[in-house]
Amino acid sequence: MILPKRDRPAKLRLDYELIESLIPDGAKVLDLGCGNGQLLADLVERKGCVGRGIDIDEASVLECVKRGLPVYHGDMIEGMSFYRDGQFDVAVLSQTLQQTAGPPDVIREMLRVARRGIISFPNFGHWGVRLQLLLAGRMPRTHALPHHWFNTPNVHLCTVRDFREFCARENLCKVEEVYLTPRYRRMGAWLANWRAGLAIFQIQRCDGPCAWEGGPA
Repeated sequence: MILPKRDRPAKLRLDYELIESLIPDGAKVLDLGCGNGQLLADLVERKGCVGRGIDIDEASVLECVKRGLPVYHGDMIEGMSFYRDGQFDVAVLSQTLQQTAGPPDVIREMLRVARRGIISFPNFGHWGVRLQLLLAGRMPRTHALPHHWFNTPNVHLCTVRDFREFCARENLCKVEEVYLTPRYRRMGAWLANWRAGLAIFQIQRCDGPCAWEGGPA
């Protein structure tokens, strides 16, 4: 059963809705780290998309199956190896990039199987994170990064500037960028590396050189 909009978790609603707004009606979508399938279910129901998912967590996969969603249970790279080049219009990696063992490999593979990729991640460059580390001398915890250092699933945290520089090095073009505050309110791109709690990038491979602005430190 797909939850009514009013019953969805407030923290996820805007994040998912913004990602949905970047995906055209009827698109073929691959959701990497799809969790319980809420985003895929919304895309199928509200936008007529053809959705597939990949997740390594068995309980999450079972939730997707209950929703009637086709999902591969296993590693992302392994799961994507079964798909041909350009099989999907869009591949989505929602707040999972920092949990992958090899982020470059995942991004390269997702842009092999899909023409465009949508990636969201918590921004470790937010001023509140920097301030906690400076003043307390301990690993920061925020609304977007609530775990302790010893139980966090996040193994490759990055900043907005880090991600922009990675895309420039990989010759990936920015199609769209969207930012949210740590409390999941939409904000502008001005000083995003300092101000954003969550970043959403839509990217694709470039035919030629593609310039990116690294932004402030």
